[in-house]
Amino acid sequence: MTRQLNLDDIQGNITRAYGRFSFPFARYFFLNIRNGDAGRAFVEAVRPRVTTAARWSPDSKPKVTLNIGFTYPGLRQLGLPTRTLQGMPESFVDGMRARAFILGDRHADQVEEDDEGWCKKWDPIWRASRRDPRGSPDDVHIWISMNAQLAQLGSDQPVPELEAQTEWLRSLCSDEGVQLLTGNAQDGTGEYQSASAVFTTVDGAKFPTPREHFGLTDGIGDPVFEGQYPPELEKEAVIGRGKWMGRETGWQPLATGEFLLGHPDESQELPPAAMPPNVMQNGSFMVFRKLHENVGSFNAFIDAQAQGFARVMGVDQVEARETILAKMVGRWSDGVPVATAPGFDDWLKVRSAHGLDDENPAKAMAAQRAYLKSTAASDFRYGDDMGGFKCPGGAHMRRVNTRDYLDPLNQPGKKNKDATTQLNKRRRILRRGLPYGPDDTAHKDDDTEQGVAMMIIGTSIFRQFEFVQQQWIQYGLDFHQGNNTCPLLGDHSLHKRFTIPSDPKSGKPPYVMGGLKTFVETRGGDYFFVPSMTALHMIALGIIDPT
Repeated sequence: MTRQLNLDDIQGNITRAYGRFSFPFARYFFLNIRNGDAGRAFVEAVRPRVTTAARWSPDSKPKVTLNIGFTYPGLRQLGLPTRTLQGMPESFVDGMRARAFILGDRHADQVEEDDEGWCKKWDPIWRASRRDPRGSPDDVHIWISMNAQLAQLGSDQPVPELEAQTEWLRSLCSDEGVQLLTGNAQDGTGEYQSASAVFTTVDGAKFPTPREHFGLTDGIGDPVFEGQYPPELEKEAVIGRGKWMGRETGWQPLATGEFLLGHPDESQELPPAAMPPNVMQNGSFMVFRKLHENVGSFNAFIDAQAQGFARVMGVDQVEARETILAKMVGRWSDGVPVATAPGFDDWLKVRSAHGLDDENPAKAMAAQRAYLKSTAASDFRYGDDMGGFKCPGGAHMRRVNTRDYLDPLNQPGKKNKDATTQLNKRRRILRRGLPYGPDDTAHKDDDTEQGVAMMIIGTSIFRQFEFVQQQWIQYGLDFHQGNNTCPLLGDHSLHKRFTIPSDPKSGKPPYVMGGLKTFVETRGGDYFFVPSMTALHMIALGIIDPT
């Protein structure tokens, strides 16, 4: 039986990835609270505009969404009781800056307390935030996001309501009350972090694509949890995106408590929460993480490796380049899983079968959108590929969502038809956010302001996001990769190899790629609490009683 949720009490960015619901533009604002009374008045003014998880009809779908979250210093500045603050998780209290060693943002040999060199590439807003544990006017206290629809089909401009709502937000801010912080982007001039889908041009018209700046299709396999979808939609949405519970049960939605506080999680327990319970109920935690993409270095590396791969494997440059990308990521560039189409010819057959290679670009784009929404893009597992001959064990996708690969009964070289996702289901994360930077026709190098404004949601920052980031992205032991990190997101300052295994039956050798560079760099971020609508009201009124 599907769990019934009070969707009117839950913020909408928890249940929806807005980019997949025709909101290709976003602005992320960061604010500082100068005094508690003004901060609570600000929350009360914003609260009526917050977008909830309530189902949309064609008439009720907003032109622009709005959601809000708070850092730990922000909740402290708003006057939450000490006992409530003491009950918050340690990772959230620390914030992302203090967890840099865990996340791989700072090397273990950079231990000097006053050493700021490790974050010199962060945007100014994040370099300044949380430097002083006593608090500072530069600290980020509030995150506000606005996502906007297209002004019209074929344009690359948002609806005018986005700027109107931005101006409304500006009008709420003052130097004495709640101040809108600048410092976004490397030059520090940004009033907000702008983000949008990567657009492409077809017959003079602009269209949003599901790709990011490396040219890879992104944002496909987001988890599905109980109550997120109506029962009639959940049956299909859960395939490949929930938890695999065996051949008899099949795909099931994940427990609500993995993503919403106050509900049972996969351990059949309520996630730890601060007092009183209704402050945490229907809320969640969110990681905001700005990830810069070194597109110039990435393309140069792939082109160089493609020459060697083509020579060793006896294929042409096009096949070599596409194959290397697919094996590093775990999907072909259009989103087709390597697990179901392991070879270049297999991929071409899938493209043909689903119309992804249609000569008409508009039809090909429509076919890709339909494919990515279908179960074909998500219904696969890894228990039948323990050797990584289809999808390499160290590929990005196998690291961030191991599926049934870590079933304790799996054995090297053998297929386990009964493998389940029991050891994976407590590490799932909801991915939100959009790329930032120029569209796909612009010149891009390492210095171009481009990447992904990533938001990651779950009820335990430590157990979900930090575990995946530390153990699976920045380390490789669970995938028999030793110290080799994720080929896409990993830090390659020390460990620079990635291996593409070959099935011995093919007669081809494994291909070892050396000289990987760090293709994705952190530009800053922090940890936020995303309260329910009830909790927002309590915060605004200042009536939280932990007793």
